[in-house]
Amino acid sequence: MNTTYNFLEQIISNRRTAKSATMNGQLIDDNLVKQILALANWAPTHGHTEPWRFIVYNNMTKKDFCNAHAAMYKQHTPQESFVLATFEKLQQMSDKASHIVVVYNKRGDNAKIPPIEEIVASSIAMQNILLGAEALNIAVHLSTGGMMHKQPMKDYFNLTDEDTMLAILYLGYSDEQKAGKRLTSIESKVEWR
Repeated sequence: MNTTYNFLEQIISNRRTAKSATMNGQLIDDNLVKQILALANWAPTHGHTEPWRFIVYNNMTKKDFCNAHAAMYKQHTPQESFVLATFEKLQQMSDKASHIVVVYNKRGDNAKIPPIEEIVASSIAMQNILLGAEALNIAVHLSTGGMMHKQPMKDYFNLTDEDTMLAILYLGYSDEQKAGKRLTSIESKVEWR
């Protein structure tokens, strides 16, 4: 079997989400973050729209984002639905992480390209980041919680109605090794014709 394939198979099957609380606080060199972001730029894109966008917070600015995210949650959550533990968790998400990467989809001007194709392209770009991080032993917590998919978050980043927030990636190093599992086999998800 091809050794390149074997390496790729290992990277893909070993990739796991590591909760930011399990990270050890060790900092990632900014150049490594730039390297894995460069992989994102190689995602397939219909019409060369390249809709993926990233906002990076490093060790000096990550706490500012977490505090803003928590404040946004508090301000836009009805009192009867507000959960103090959620507010505090949003504040602390970066405590042991090194960097935060906010991922969003910037809708292109070509109306012939359906919005879903732009979102798929940006999602593949994000997967490239996850695989690059795994290859460099960087742990990633992919989060879609909090205010991620709510209008105040889009407003915070000055996005248009056509743009789509996708995820917040918390990057760091983790000493925890997590085994992967799937509930069903690939055979149960494939139909050959």
